[in-house]
Amino acid sequence: MRSTITALLVATALAFASAVSVAQVPAITTGTASSTAVTAPAPTTAPPLTRPTLVHQDSINAADTAWMMTATALVLLMTLPGIALFYAGMVRRKCVINTMASVVAITSLVSVLWFALGYSLAFSPGSPWIGDLGRFGFAGLDYLKSSGRVMVSHIAPNIPESVYAMFQLSFAIITAALMVGAFVERMKFASMLLFVGLWSIVVYAPIAHWVWEPGGWLAQLGALDFAGGSVVHINAGVSGLACAYILGPRRGYGREAFEPFNLGLTMVGAGLLWVGWFGFNAGSAVAADGRAGLAMAVTHIAASAGALAWMFAEWVVRGKPSLLGLCSGLVAGLVAVTPAAGYVTPSSALLIGVIAGIACYWGATGLKRMLGADDSLDVFGVHAVGGIVGSLLTGALASKAVGGVEGSMLTQAIGVLGVAGYAFAASAILLITIRMVMGLRVDERVETAGLDIGQHQERLGT
Repeated sequence: MRSTITALLVATALAFASAVSVAQVPAITTGTASSTAVTAPAPTTAPPLTRPTLVHQDSINAADTAWMMTATALVLLMTLPGIALFYAGMVRRKCVINTMASVVAITSLVSVLWFALGYSLAFSPGSPWIGDLGRFGFAGLDYLKSSGRVMVSHIAPNIPESVYAMFQLSFAIITAALMVGAFVERMKFASMLLFVGLWSIVVYAPIAHWVWEPGGWLAQLGALDFAGGSVVHINAGVSGLACAYILGPRRGYGREAFEPFNLGLTMVGAGLLWVGWFGFNAGSAVAADGRAGLAMAVTHIAASAGALAWMFAEWVVRGKPSLLGLCSGLVAGLVAVTPAAGYVTPSSALLIGVIAGIACYWGATGLKRMLGADDSLDVFGVHAVGGIVGSLLTGALASKAVGGVEGSMLTQAIGVLGVAGYAFAASAILLITIRMVMGLRVDERVETAGLDIGQHQERLGT
């Protein structure tokens, strides 16, 4: 009995001593902090980058990087084979190979020039008008395995700069390739290469810098262009109009029926454009996040609305809907939602698609007749008109809840006029200079026989 009592006393004493020692530790509270509470230091946020910087590999977001590499492949798919098939189906049989060869050659040429100079001029910090030469020949796009560091752009610090440079290259390629539709069936292949090469440096790179590099003058002004309404579509469409005016119309234009080679190819090309456009617009979020998801959704809605709007407009005016009209309408919807994709709600995207489908149908018919230019495949009527409609509607419909910014119709109009004015003037100067030096058009014999034989000594098989 005595031993039991003794054991109980010892246990009680040990429990008391343990309670006292715990009470002496400062309490951690969840409400109002006491004077004895232990507080962790507040986390510090690194200042935003203002120029390309080497960072540790661990700071790269793997999901964002994987998505951006996928998006880059999707945008390149829009050109090869998307644009090549879309345009080749609409030209006459004797110019199909020349049209495809032009797109392939442009892809290769612009890629080399982007590596050499274009990327640096477009996306390096510099003046409000142009970037510096710090990225000449992709200099500095480093990956240092031994130290585990990689270079990132100040515009996209979550992915390697090499990935960002390639994503932007795919935009430079398709913008130049879009112009082919304005001068098919009559431009010398050599003159085309010289023009596009100079254009990618003199026209595309500065405009991309104005809009997408944070120090560009339109970016500083607050112009909104999520994925290229002005940089890609207004730029290509207006430059294409300059080509059409300076080259002059195709022989027989307005007097002969120019039968498309194969609208089935055009439909396949349009389908590739539609799918690839998800990389175009959703990829411009530069992240695998909710904004990219919404951009994908509004892209599809606008394309569908554009196709239906063009179809019904054509049905009313011509009495019948056409496959070519449906394909053109879906492209019109895609073009118009491009500047707005990261700023608008799905209901706004539906409205943009409907307006663009009707406006671009008029652009490819009534407006085209008013302008009097042989814009062969309606590059201005679809891309410039759609880009203008989308850019202005972005100013009216941008949702601060979606994009974190408010739009301004006035600012958007300044951006449209600035890009269109420079693109037209600079393109015209380049074309006139080349015409003086080496000529622009093939001779009458080659144009009559077709550019496939005359420029490439090739023809489609039976």
